[in-house]
Amino acid sequence: MQLLTRPSTRMARLRHGAAALALTLLVAGCGSLEQSFQRGYVVPEGALEQIPLGSSQEQVLIVLGTPSTVATVSGEAFYYISQRAEKAAAFMPQKVVEQRVIAVYFDKDRRVARLADYRLQDGKIFDFVSRTTPSGGSELSYLTYLFKIIGTQ
Repeated sequence: MQLLTRPSTRMARLRHGAAALALTLLVAGCGSLEQSFQRGYVVPEGALEQIPLGSSQEQVLIVLGTPSTVATVSGEAFYYISQRAEKAAAFMPQKVVEQRVIAVYFDKDRRVARLADYRLQDGKIFDFVSRTTPSGGSELSYLTYLFKIIGTQ
């Protein structure tokens, strides 16, 4: 009878060991699954401080590079668009955690008239440079359109 008990005990140990190994691998893999995705333009540290009011359009291109899009609505403006999303696991959908639009507005002489750093704060577009919410008009409708486009990707 002892001979019959030993193989079954040995098999049970093997099953428990295999289950423990599988569980360990599964848990170890889950610990590092959180991923972050950056899309669009990444603002270099201190880049906005290198563009004082009155800077030329060429200087903006040297410091910030090619804009994501250019607008000619009531003057010329460069827009640098970015979005950061995260997902907790490979099978989970991405969740947008930050959307940002850097806007550089030029006067008729192609000199920087104003800089703006638009992000969403409490569900509203907010300029983190002037600390204001843009008023209605063509600028707000264009920014709303940009945030809707990058929010769907």
